[in-house]
Amino acid sequence: MILSDWDIRVYIEKKLLIIDPLFDDTVRENGVDLRFGDEFCRFKRENSVVDTSRDGVDNVLECYRVRGDGFVINPLEHVLTTTLEYVEFPHDLVGLVNLRSTFARFGLYIPPTVIDAGFKGNITIELVGSTVPVKVYPGQRFLHLILARTSSPVYKPYTGKYQGQRGVTPPKLDNSSSKNLLNTS
Repeated sequence: MILSDWDIRVYIEKKLLIIDPLFDDTVRENGVDLRFGDEFCRFKRENSVVDTSRDGVDNVLECYRVRGDGFVINPLEHVLTTTLEYVEFPHDLVGLVNLRSTFARFGLYIPPTVIDAGFKGNITIELVGSTVPVKVYPGQRFLHLILARTSSPVYKPYTGKYQGQRGVTPPKLDNSSSKNLLNTS
C-alpha cells in the first residue's frame, strides 16, 4: 500500500522514518520530494572498456562539488548525483524513486530505482541527459519518492555495500574498495 501524507507524517513523528534535513515542502500528498545535494559525477570520455568484474571507477568518473553556479548535464550524458537528504527506512517501508515531472519535461530521465527496507544514507541517483544541455542546482527538489508499506516487516533488512553512504557513491565491485572521487579543485 502506498502511504499518504498523513501516514508519512506519523512515521516521521514516531522517528520510524528519518529524513534529514526535513523541509516544510518535503512531505507531499503520496510521497516525499528530495533535493539535489552538491555532488555530481560524470563519466570521463574515453575509448576504453570498463570491465565490471575487475575494474574500479577511479579512472572512469570525474566528481565535483557544485555551488550556486549549478551543474550542466550534457545531451544524453549519464551522471551520478546525490540527495541533500539523509534517509533511514524502517523495516516495513520501501521507496520507489521517480523524477519530478518538471525535470522530466526538460527531457531528463532516471532509471527505475528502489530503496530497500532498512536502507540508511544519502540516495545516489543516475540522471540521463536530455537532447539539449540542462543546468540543475543544489537544493532544487528533483525526486519524488513514493513510500510503500510491505505486508509485514522484512525478515532481512538491507545491509548491503551501500548502507550508510554519504554523498555520491560510485558503483562498488565486490573486489574493490570505494574511494572518495570528489574533485575539490
